[in-house]
Amino acid sequence: MAESKSTPAAKSSLVFVFLVVLIDMLGFGIIVPVLPKLITSITGSSLSSAAVYAGWLAFAYAAMQFVFGPIVGNLSDHYGRRPVLLGALGGYAIAYILMGFAPSLFWLFVARIIAGVMGASFSTAYAYIADITPPEKRAQNFGLIGAAFGLGFIFGPAIGGILGEYGTRLPFFAAGFLAALNLLFGFFMLKESLPREKRRKFDIARANALVALRGLHGQNKVVIWYAAALTVWMTAHVVYPIIFAFYAMEAFGWSGLTVGLALACVGIGAAIVQGLLIRVLIPRIGERNAVIIGAISMAASTIVYVVAGPDQGWLIFIAIPMGALQGLFQPSINGLMSQAVSDETQGELQGAVASLQSIASVIGPPLFTAVFAAFTIAGTIYYLPGAPFGLAGIVSLFALAIFLRGYALHCTSGLVEPPPDAKTIID
Repeated sequence: MAESKSTPAAKSSLVFVFLVVLIDMLGFGIIVPVLPKLITSITGSSLSSAAVYAGWLAFAYAAMQFVFGPIVGNLSDHYGRRPVLLGALGGYAIAYILMGFAPSLFWLFVARIIAGVMGASFSTAYAYIADITPPEKRAQNFGLIGAAFGLGFIFGPAIGGILGEYGTRLPFFAAGFLAALNLLFGFFMLKESLPREKRRKFDIARANALVALRGLHGQNKVVIWYAAALTVWMTAHVVYPIIFAFYAMEAFGWSGLTVGLALACVGIGAAIVQGLLIRVLIPRIGERNAVIIGAISMAASTIVYVVAGPDQGWLIFIAIPMGALQGLFQPSINGLMSQAVSDETQGELQGAVASLQSIASVIGPPLFTAVFAAFTIAGTIYYLPGAPFGLAGIVSLFALAIFLRGYALHCTSGLVEPPPDAKTIID
């Protein structure tokens, strides 16, 4: 075990990286409630058509992350986590400000491309946590990233909804300011987590998702099953950030402020689950059961989105806590994956995972927004704004099936040490 994993400084660093991701997600959350209005004001299109544009904006962002995610992960293995995190934060600041000034859809795409190229802070944050955390505690500490995401969505959308009442573009400038503040904070407070003796030479041949995936496959097959489950899961999970605002405005006529408050409730649930419950539940029930609960939670909640009628917007506030336990899924799998590779390749692992998730983010937004448009556009045969959520629920159960196959291999193959709760599976 590295010395950094057992010193008091490691705990302080964990707090620092949590705050870095929190402020980053706060900026992202601010823009979500006002993005539909910005697109419709720029293009003059309907909400259904604007959703399709939003899907392609998300596609551009994810495509850039797919290309640059593993490059950033490998750079962090060579130069360290700190400079990579700071560079990503600076890119976010530029992208948000550019979105605030964007006079046309073209400039919105330029901004999202910049954010996709530079916004690889999450994979590096996961690697940072892996650097300073013992293997048996990584799943719980990975949950801090989800907690930061949740807290960002408690305050971010609410702030965005309030600021949006005073101007559609104001939240984007606020997000840019927060990203710049985050950069300043990280410059002075964030310490390097990867010792020089554990760094490796940057190899451009390994710095793409497909090569990294082949490398992991050569190491053991367990990681591939887990990575596939995460990819499918993220395809389903992307429905929330890309569709929720459009869905709520179309189905219930909600304002940006109401959307922001609803998303704040989503954030509260995610923060409670990933920041508190995950530390209690995973040691007691194990990663396997945590993943099962997470997938079922999401599938059950999506049913409510599908069946809620025009005058039943209140049902969404029932679906939100129902779906909160889905926050158990990703950190549990990440914890199992990190135990299956060496300390020296944690950055490569998380970079590859980020790119695989980017594949999901490339596929998901155009898919879900196309489904949304097909079921809401004028003259549609069957009007059902919640259709994308129904599809996402089905996909989440497919991800669970893939995970269970990988977990069984983890328990019985002998390729890597079985997880602590594997005895009941083997028996």
